[in-house]
Amino acid sequence: MQPDLFAESREALPLGPGAVLLRGQALDQGQELLREIPRLAAISPFRHMTTRSGGRLSVAMLNCGMTGWVSDRRGYRYQSLDPETGRPWPPIPDLFLSLATRAAESAGYPGFLPDACLVNRYDADTRLSLHQDMDERDHDAPIVSVSLGLSAGFLWGGLSRGDKARRHRVHHGDVVVWGGPSRMVFHGLDSVERGYHPDAGPWRYNLTFRKAR
Repeated sequence: MQPDLFAESREALPLGPGAVLLRGQALDQGQELLREIPRLAAISPFRHMTTRSGGRLSVAMLNCGMTGWVSDRRGYRYQSLDPETGRPWPPIPDLFLSLATRAAESAGYPGFLPDACLVNRYDADTRLSLHQDMDERDHDAPIVSVSLGLSAGFLWGGLSRGDKARRHRVHHGDVVVWGGPSRMVFHGLDSVERGYHPDAGPWRYNLTFRKAR
């Protein structure tokens, strides 16, 4: 694995109105954040959800929080119980919450308190097509997205699917926050670096914090 050239950077890169890439915002807590993920997976395991048409999502997912994002033949939605276990999702760890709140405040969104965290696990063959986060009831609250593990190509588009997307390389510890005029921007992931991260192994993890209800 090639070293992350921006691993020690702490720059803030504006992506658009109300949106910013905070380089290295979570770097100091990276190992602690990663240690929480197996504990969450022991309660609500990673799974590959299906789409309404019956397709299989390539990214493995789990949720924590008061509500969790679910995809199946009934469509996309949030629900309070894990459909695989029939039990509530595990609570969002305090470490996760403090990071999300701090990152949102750094980006100009004080008082952000998410009720949902989607944990995505990617390998080098996983992609995530351009999409909007639109299933939340509260579109005034920002989205906070934390990158852990292998580096990846993050796509930042526009308010229409056909708008040209810019590509930004995101590294272990980087955080993207978007809200306000950019809340409904299309975004995605076009590549994950093939290799082995010393803390995350052959994976890229993404923590996405949302105010869903």
